[in-house]
Amino acid sequence: MIHSFPKKHFFAAAFLSALLIFTLALSPSSNVNATRIPIELEFSPKDNLQGSYPSESDSLMNDINIEELNNTNTSFHSESAHEKWLTYTIKPGNTLSELFLKAGLNDRIMYEVLKNKAHAKELTRIFPGEQIAFLLTEDKAFSKVKLIRDPIQSVIVSKDEQGQFSQEIINRMPDTHVTYTEGSIDSSLFLAGQKAGLSESQIMELANIFGWDIDFILDIREGDRFNLIYEELYIDGEKYKNGRILAANFTNQGKTFSAVLYEHENGEANYFTPDGESMRKEFIRTPVDFARISSHFNLKRKHPILHKIRAHKGTDYAASHGTPIKATGDGKIINARNKGGYGKTVIIQHGNKITTLYAHLSKYARGIKEGRRVKQGQVIGYIGSTGLASGPHLHYEFRVNGVHKNPLKVKLPHADPIPSEQQARFKLLTSKYLAQLDTFSESYQLAANQ
Repeated sequence: MIHSFPKKHFFAAAFLSALLIFTLALSPSSNVNATRIPIELEFSPKDNLQGSYPSESDSLMNDINIEELNNTNTSFHSESAHEKWLTYTIKPGNTLSELFLKAGLNDRIMYEVLKNKAHAKELTRIFPGEQIAFLLTEDKAFSKVKLIRDPIQSVIVSKDEQGQFSQEIINRMPDTHVTYTEGSIDSSLFLAGQKAGLSESQIMELANIFGWDIDFILDIREGDRFNLIYEELYIDGEKYKNGRILAANFTNQGKTFSAVLYEHENGEANYFTPDGESMRKEFIRTPVDFARISSHFNLKRKHPILHKIRAHKGTDYAASHGTPIKATGDGKIINARNKGGYGKTVIIQHGNKITTLYAHLSKYARGIKEGRRVKQGQVIGYIGSTGLASGPHLHYEFRVNGVHKNPLKVKLPHADPIPSEQQARFKLLTSKYLAQLDTFSESYQLAANQ
């Protein structure tokens, strides 16, 4: 097991010396196709790019070492060693009333706590996997309730001696460690990513970063490689979850693509090439994650149901019933209804020239209706087989000025690059990550060749 170490300031020479010794010690065997190396970085917390962290597909309560309480009473020390909290893990179907009753508090107490709308907003939004804790007085009267959403955020509602309620929202700042990893693909990106120590959300993020240039359905080959540095988040010395990817390389069929995270002055963070070109284009290449293409764009295709030649002016993605479908670009919905052989269909207008069509949906996503604006990557519906469809799949069309284009080959324009007046700031904030990525990659290869 490899452990990460907290960030410390130290001289560059010491850093490089320690790096070389460490990587030489980690020389891989020929049977290993992924590695993970914790690294220590020479920068202060204020240098660290702040932003939203990817969510984990696994329960946050399982990512750290929190005891499974299974809705049985327990006590633990909190703000004071003398405070004994009754704690319950929220399970599917639990209600707030039921949880109050478990602590020996009736509905009247619960309604008193919820009289303030702010308290009600937080405490009535409870989800399985979260924890709720009650602090009682010596005579078993209500004193405090704490909703522990995850190791980062908690909400505490307290009652003072005068009977007044107050609310406190606690947001803890995790310690950030930066880790290097790399891997090669011998069967799938998911398996290679898992071997490299990445979470499912990070594997998806890696695919999203390079998804503009690489079709992860058609283009991936055995021997393709990736390497990256990313954040690991720790609470009280225990790993909480993996965080953001800071810089990455992906080599596909001999061509290497590079990306680095940059946070704009307004706090928005996106990925760019080292030269400041956006990794993000106006459209993503595929509307369904890791589906199988069952039928390509073909103007002379024989229809599988009608059994006669009918031009297939789009691409079909076969996936299980209910798989989410994403809008491939920002735009406005101009059609969200049944459309003959297309079945349940969504058509999105992108600017003045481009429309995309999504057909055979089983159902529409919540809020999807004509006239609504959608964002790139937003779920607009789910895979189905409505209309003339031989099985569950998405029929996707891309039209420019009303003319059908092959979605897999149409040229996708880049989003805005870093403006010239921001280039200096961009280089300052991203050069350290790119340098660290290159240094560790070279050192690992050197160690591997020893």
